[in-house]
Amino acid sequence: MDEQDWTILKVLYEKKNITKTAESLYLSQPSLTKKIQQIEKEYQVVIVKRGTKGVHFTPQGEYLVQCADEMLYRLQQIKDTVSNMDDEVSGTLRLGVSNYITRHKLPHLLKLFREQFPKVNYKVTTGWSRDVFNLVYNGDVHISMVRGDYQWSDSKILLFEENLCVTSLEKIELCDLPSLPRIEYETDALLKTMIDNWWSGEFSKPPFIGMEVDKADTCKEMVLNGLGYGILPSVLVQEHQSLNRIILKDRKGNPIIRRTWMLYHEKSLEIKAVKEFIEFVKKLDFQSTI
Repeated sequence: MDEQDWTILKVLYEKKNITKTAESLYLSQPSLTKKIQQIEKEYQVVIVKRGTKGVHFTPQGEYLVQCADEMLYRLQQIKDTVSNMDDEVSGTLRLGVSNYITRHKLPHLLKLFREQFPKVNYKVTTGWSRDVFNLVYNGDVHISMVRGDYQWSDSKILLFEENLCVTSLEKIELCDLPSLPRIEYETDALLKTMIDNWWSGEFSKPPFIGMEVDKADTCKEMVLNGLGYGILPSVLVQEHQSLNRIILKDRKGNPIIRRTWMLYHEKSLEIKAVKEFIEFVKKLDFQSTI
């Protein structure tokens, strides 16, 4: 079995569906089916069975999926080690990055880094901060950039801090919020918990949700057009001086702070590209320069 075979097993186990797996791996369904049959022939066992609700793995298939994680991790270690033998900084830097950082910070950051280290390639996985945290925790990426305070016992660097703000086009009072239309948006669980905890500490009834949108950027645009208020991280609205902002504070009167971190395993510093990237980020004023 080669790297592609192990990857097929891992993705198929996650998707539980031939069509979705083929699409994810940019394979045709016949090619994917043939690959699975070849694996079964090699081990002389049935590894998956098709049902009305997708594919089901046999005990032998379940075991091979466990091996797939180990094999893919080992193959990546080998690639990193070989790339690290060169005097030049090269190889593939694997990053897990939250959605906001991906949209607003990462492109310029990688542009600046590439100017110094042109032989480094990148594999970037994006998502909600919880998912990105799990990537670095499980060793699937070298570095993760996450928004919020996660329990992490290894190395980390604080990238920036921000306030949470009630943001509106017209001036409003906090005491009026329960009767005003709020623009709700999808976000990671930690931020939602921070907002919900603040609200329950201030008001005895739930907010009036006037609109639900997909992400914070969309919420900001709706606020700019006077369609309601939003509770947004200050970094999103700092360039819009026309907006009114009220900083959320806790019971003691302290601003509620949201932190953004870069997380990595200390052992990853043995890889030149990882070490140079971390040193590069340390020298930046991440919030103003990027």
